[in-house]
Amino acid sequence: MEDKYLSVTALTKYIKKKFDVDRHLNHIWLRGEISNFKHHSRGHMYLTIKDDHTSIRAVMFHRQNQDLTFQPEDGMKVLIRGYVSVFESQGQYQLYIQELQPDGIGALHLAFEQLKKQLSKEGLFDTIHKKTLPKYPQQIAVLTSPTGAAIRDILTTMERRYPIANILIIPVLVQGKQASTSIVNAIKKANEIDSLDLMIIGRGGGSLEELWSFNEEEVARAIFQSQLPVISAVGHETDVTISDMVADLRAPTPTAAAEIAVPSQIELIDKLKKMDQFIENNIRNKMERSREKVDSIENSYVFKYPERLVEEKEQRLDRAVDQLGKQLQRTIQVKRDYFKYLDQRYQRLSLDKQLEKQNQYVQDLLKRLYRANKQQLDQKKNLFSKNLAQLDLLNPTRIMSRGYSITYSEGNEIIRSVNQVEKDNELIIQLSDGLVECRAQEIRRGDNT
Repeated sequence: MEDKYLSVTALTKYIKKKFDVDRHLNHIWLRGEISNFKHHSRGHMYLTIKDDHTSIRAVMFHRQNQDLTFQPEDGMKVLIRGYVSVFESQGQYQLYIQELQPDGIGALHLAFEQLKKQLSKEGLFDTIHKKTLPKYPQQIAVLTSPTGAAIRDILTTMERRYPIANILIIPVLVQGKQASTSIVNAIKKANEIDSLDLMIIGRGGGSLEELWSFNEEEVARAIFQSQLPVISAVGHETDVTISDMVADLRAPTPTAAAEIAVPSQIELIDKLKKMDQFIENNIRNKMERSREKVDSIENSYVFKYPERLVEEKEQRLDRAVDQLGKQLQRTIQVKRDYFKYLDQRYQRLSLDKQLEKQNQYVQDLLKRLYRANKQQLDQKKNLFSKNLAQLDLLNPTRIMSRGYSITYSEGNEIIRSVNQVEKDNELIIQLSDGLVECRAQEIRRGDNT
């Protein structure tokens, strides 16, 4: 009886041949976004190409990627030329990339660069805000996933380097939509604990999407506002997040964060031994120098022949007294000569002539002052007379003395036109020497009608 069942290998080979002979699949032009990028040690590149709805695995062998002028990375939008075939050993179809070009920046990378630019402009990355880490921390908070590899690495390193430090683990979500809120709340909680000296925030490596919670703005601002010094240890050495830039110190890995946070007990013990040896050697050397100094003093000239030292001092004192006497005589002579010089100058000066000269100078100044005051007074008198004459010309009573008058209505309004007056109105006429009250009996306009 004929066996109608195929093996998996046979089916896979058949499907692969179908893919390989399909001309549409042999020449693919594709636009997408890189994710899960991995550069293998042998030079091949493994990655996923995705859009908003689906994804496809892809590979670019070393012979195709060795001439690339840029480094592919997660989140980068790219243009691809290649073909689709089946990877037989896994029965999986995938894209084989022959040409790769950048097509702008991926959405997450664009968001990363925008936030990075914004926070940098605000000064959140400035070194002036970085806090100094304590040299010998006693209480350290670790904010990470309690089940991840990062916490194991940190605890192991701490136990090995500085076992006297107390570690407080504050569990947080390190990826997903709720991760950023979880991290922010944990940072606030750690700052409320007075006994803490230091905080480590981090997780193990992952793709850009998996590390994204450490690129959120709220997490960056919470780290910046923390009163505790913060070490950021997110991902591997090549992963750089916004949290790394804001933190007081960035560690390339969680293990490195633990090494930075605490000193090495081996190094401390070695340092103590060296200090102990240094102190011991210093004391020994000091005692030796003191002993040599005592021996030197015991054998010195002053202890062997003290009377000779006194005699020598006596001689030096006699010389000093002689020198003092001579110096005193020279000083007295200099002062005498100076006073004699001053007296001679005084004798040459005639005080009466000096007084007469100064008196004449004062008299000249008084005469000049009198002439200047008289000139100013004459100018002011002339100016006053001119102003008085001008005011007199403008005086209305002076005008009225020539026969003019001013007529007012009963309400003290100046009458400028016959249109302001009606028959029997009471009027007041002001003349140069008094007032006349009258009544309008007849109104005649300019046409004398």
